[in-house]
Amino acid sequence: MSTWPRYLTIYEINTWVWLAELSANGRSVDSGSMPSAEWDTIIAYGFDAVWLMGVWERSPASISIANRNQSLLSDFRRALPDFRPEDNVGSPYCIRGYVIDQHLGGRAGLAQARRELARRNVRLLLDFVPNHVAPDHPWAREHPEYFIHGTAQDLQSDPSSYIQINQVIYACGKDPYFPAWPDVLQLNAFEFGLRKAVVETLLDIASQCDGVRCDIWRCCS
Repeated sequence: MSTWPRYLTIYEINTWVWLAELSANGRSVDSGSMPSAEWDTIIAYGFDAVWLMGVWERSPASISIANRNQSLLSDFRRALPDFRPEDNVGSPYCIRGYVIDQHLGGRAGLAQARRELARRNVRLLLDFVPNHVAPDHPWAREHPEYFIHGTAQDLQSDPSSYIQINQVIYACGKDPYFPAWPDVLQLNAFEFGLRKAVVETLLDIASQCDGVRCDIWRCCS
């Protein structure tokens, strides 16, 4: 593939929604079984790269949290008046693991999508949003030291900003401009082990695509 252009144009696709719409006619479609005509349609728009947004494994814990949040439920019902709890497939930015969700075709499906794009001289971009770690991410169970912790008093006085998992109280993720996100945990960027894990994760993501879009990465709550 040729070198990157100086001014890159990127076509963003909400991957889950896109595949659901293509599967609505009764044929199940994932990233590895996409008809060639669909790729050709996208390529005809003339973009240099396709960003498949939201390919990572989604969190059942996040779905449960969202389905108990009255503010979110009100938003869901405004968008979908006949909303049912099973309609909530989870946030693409509450990540249980940086592995391709099997619903979207898994790692093999993504590799096939990348090959289809490369055949058409178009690059594949993926997300890396390190601070959007779900409560049921393996790190929360195996490496609690990777996160900012709180106290029982913190949880009692500000329950929207803290969450308890297996007797450990974690700060929820946030940035300076918004309240805490109730379904993600706040990483501690000063922790050496976390930095090593983040590098390894990023290298694995980079091996599966041509470019990586990075987002929120705050040091503390």
